[in-house]
Amino acid sequence: MLAASDPRSREAATTVPVYGQLPFVPKSADGCDILTMDNRRILDLYGGHAVAALGYGHPHLERAINEQNRTLLFQSNAVALDIRASAAEKLIDVAPDNLRRVFFVNSGAEANENALRMACVATGRSKILAITHGFHGRTAAAAAVTWNSEKWYGFANKPFEVDFIARDDCEAAMQMIDDAVAAVIVEPVQGVAGAYDLSGDFLTTLREQTSKHGALLIADEVQSGIGRCGQFFAVQAHGIAPDIITSAKALGGGIPCGAILCGEELAMKFGPGDLGTTFGGGPIAAAAIVAVLETIENENLLANVRAREAQIRSSCVIGPVTKIQGKGLLLGLVCNRPALEVRDALLEQDILTGTSADSRVVRILAPLVLTEEHVVRLAKSLASITP
Repeated sequence: MLAASDPRSREAATTVPVYGQLPFVPKSADGCDILTMDNRRILDLYGGHAVAALGYGHPHLERAINEQNRTLLFQSNAVALDIRASAAEKLIDVAPDNLRRVFFVNSGAEANENALRMACVATGRSKILAITHGFHGRTAAAAAVTWNSEKWYGFANKPFEVDFIARDDCEAAMQMIDDAVAAVIVEPVQGVAGAYDLSGDFLTTLREQTSKHGALLIADEVQSGIGRCGQFFAVQAHGIAPDIITSAKALGGGIPCGAILCGEELAMKFGPGDLGTTFGGGPIAAAAIVAVLETIENENLLANVRAREAQIRSSCVIGPVTKIQGKGLLLGLVCNRPALEVRDALLEQDILTGTSADSRVVRILAPLVLTEEHVVRLAKSLASITP
């Protein structure tokens, strides 16, 4: 029986009951560990849905946030800010070379929403293609291009015509992308689908066909970007240059923020009043973005991500895990039993992982600062799970 003061019972009594919550309450966090109210120390391999890029309490991120808070807590886009300009410059520096403009927003769904609107406005077309099993958010346009969203979509009509290309089906992509298509939106690694990494041939086909037909290619890197896949953006591992990249989650290391990156030509199709946001690009978010990107570079975290991926692949096909898919630290452990059982068994050993839309896939979305010792602990715990 939960005490009346327990946060779980208090939330249950006051919030809309839409979340299935885990059976612990965080009190604080440090590095890759969560400390709970009942004094457990849990290794967090889920990172708050891939948000905690630098783990918890990273000194550079904390310092940047605190210093910005003391200097200027908030101003809107009605005025230019040095820290906002720095965030845009830093983000452009790590993006594919063709993406030279940034529009800041507050979340991944908002980034995708605006990217889709930009595509329709820029092309004058009203058809969007997405990929089967993909997830892009819960706002009107983002949810419209999310696979199987009909069961919770809620709106009376979708804002545009939508169709879905079967993932990794190059022939279908060549047939479906035509002169009526405004954009194709794709996650290079499908996160909610179980960290399913799309093939390089498929991504290349999407790029070639959208270019051929004057459609835009939107890479949704909300979950796969900001170093999670061993490059700043997953498309860079395939040498793909999309017309738009959307980013959020790890971008602020825990501070809510999002961004749309696009090329000069596309950006010049929009002027005052065409896009807008109150909080997007606020000073605290901008300072966090700069700190996250600086830390990834200064601490060589891209190399660490690639090393930890190699270690997980070599040591964690063990116990219930039959194979591993995904890229970097966006990985899916494919299991020989329901993923929920494996997640719960790991949580009993104080290791937090996630499930996915694929009932057999446990998701790893660990902080980019994950260590060799953490992976050794994961492998030992997987090995101990009863067959």
